[in-house]
Amino acid sequence: MNKKVVIIGSGIGGLGTAGLFAKKGYEVTVLEKNVNLGGRANVFEHAGFRFDMGPSWYLAPDLFEHYFNLVGEKVSDHLDLERLEPSYRIFFTESDENVDIHSNISEDSATFEEIEPGAGENLKKYLEQSEYQYSVATQHFMYKNYDTIFDFFNKRVMTEGQKLSVFSKMHKFVSKFFKTKKLQQIMEYTMVFLGTSPYEAPALYNLMSHMDFNQGVFYPKGGFYELIKALVSIAEKNGAELRNNSEVAEIVVENGETTGVKLKGGEFISADMVISNADMWFTETKLLKKSSRTHSERYWKKRIMAPSAFIMYLGVKEKLPSLIHHNLLFSKDWRKNFDDIYKEPRLPDEPSLYICAPSVTDEDTAPDGKENLFVLVPIASDLEISEQEKENYADKILDLISDEMEIDDLKSKVEYRRIYTVDDFATDYHSYRGTALGLAHNLWQTAIFRPKNQSKKVKNLFYVGAGTNPGIGTQICLISAELVYKRVHGITSAEPLKSL
Repeated sequence: MNKKVVIIGSGIGGLGTAGLFAKKGYEVTVLEKNVNLGGRANVFEHAGFRFDMGPSWYLAPDLFEHYFNLVGEKVSDHLDLERLEPSYRIFFTESDENVDIHSNISEDSATFEEIEPGAGENLKKYLEQSEYQYSVATQHFMYKNYDTIFDFFNKRVMTEGQKLSVFSKMHKFVSKFFKTKKLQQIMEYTMVFLGTSPYEAPALYNLMSHMDFNQGVFYPKGGFYELIKALVSIAEKNGAELRNNSEVAEIVVENGETTGVKLKGGEFISADMVISNADMWFTETKLLKKSSRTHSERYWKKRIMAPSAFIMYLGVKEKLPSLIHHNLLFSKDWRKNFDDIYKEPRLPDEPSLYICAPSVTDEDTAPDGKENLFVLVPIASDLEISEQEKENYADKILDLISDEMEIDDLKSKVEYRRIYTVDDFATDYHSYRGTALGLAHNLWQTAIFRPKNQSKKVKNLFYVGAGTNPGIGTQICLISAELVYKRVHGITSAEPLKSL
């Protein structure tokens, strides 16, 4: 009889785990509390507009390809990927000159050179370092489980630590290559994807620049939710059962070992192992009794969380020529914006923000002649915002976009508006403090210092997703699925698996 595996939550980590274990022959059941599978990579429709609610950047295609190959599939059989050109457009509150990034070294180095003499060659050097760090990280670090401090601070890290910039901060590292604030902002914005500030993030994460400048930015036609459909299809093809509207109330533990889970309606589902893709804080503090918890409430209170987000899903009644698929607006006071998120939490007065306009690339995401906008302002987690404050801030953001992104009176063009923020993340995804992403990636919450993917107290209880290693990111959560697979099967290699 095959072993039974219950997976709590159907985020990318949970679905990725389901595919791996089902392919290996386990009897897999995935339990999702919400109507849609996919966790934060959710979707909804309104009056002909189709909104991806969460992730929208398809980066590092090689990491996705690795996962698909591992389960015997081809990305091209599931996703129709379009490389975006330009990759993204950047607007600056203190400049009328926008910058398009093309993920083409010749074009981008010429752009950098125009902004800062010498920066074109420095970009090439920077990206060489970024590519090196990406290669080492993906081949020797990210696919490894860390159990002791010696697993991380091994001979390779200690001898190559300076090359990998493990011990320096991102902003200091970027400043060695680029002196103008505009270029520093361009190279540092990806830290938001990791839920941290460039003033706190290890410079190791400059590997993110390899993803967008060297590898390019892609879009799965139909929307990002097509990735979720693909992962669901793979899991089900291999025999996994995926259940929505099935909220887990308790992880049942007997004699220090999990025997399954109990649903809110009282149903008991037996299991030989349980893998939780739910928020780790929620799993530990709400689904387990105190005696079975690895981490206490005190532990969680000391964690630094990634930002939450003030999101607007907008249906716009006309096309907006100034926007491309991905658009970024950078505030004038870069450091204060990060301080408003991490040090003195408040709704930023002059925020940086991101707008995804998928209807520029994919007409099926909006009615003819209209625009679909996903507007995201990074804000502090745990902020309490009244309904009136939400509406007022939404108006303020729309005015800011109109002023800075070459759109005349955007507010008057909006025919549908839905606001989604801190309390929604907490309610829909049991997200600790309403964070949009999970634990921030500072040095003390990276690798060995991140929560392990195995319970110390409960035998056969494991974790997967952004809360454990390697951390935040869609493709990174697929790596976490591979790590929990390695953990269960006692595979200690630091290299990506070549087969199951």
